[in-house]
Amino acid sequence: MYEKVTRDISVSVRSFYLEEQSSPDEDHFVWAYKVNIQNRGNDTVQLLNRHWRITDKLGRLQEVRGAGVVGEQPVLKPGESFEYTSGCPLETPSGIMAGSYQMSTASGERFEIEIPAFSLDSPYDNAAIN
Repeated sequence: MYEKVTRDISVSVRSFYLEEQSSPDEDHFVWAYKVNIQNRGNDTVQLLNRHWRITDKLGRLQEVRGAGVVGEQPVLKPGESFEYTSGCPLETPSGIMAGSYQMSTASGERFEIEIPAFSLDSPYDNAAIN
């Protein structure tokens, strides 16, 4: 598990290679990742936007930006958490993801929190730290 804390907001991520959705012979590799966002602070916050940077084994970068996560813009009161699962396909057997969420306080202050970089590894690649 990978974890990063920014402004008392913890983001932890676990990734899972999805053999049944992948086709290595066709250069199609798929992962799921589970994200847990926990508000360890004293202010209520809302997740407004996401920004992902996805880099495959060949160094090709994809950027994904959008509102919320999995169709939601969750509000987290102090002590609350939100968990979701999403996925990522690549044309290479490994890669790395990292990013940020734009958050807002109840008073309207906006700030960025980091999503920790995490590896996308499959059994079809030599073991390496991405």
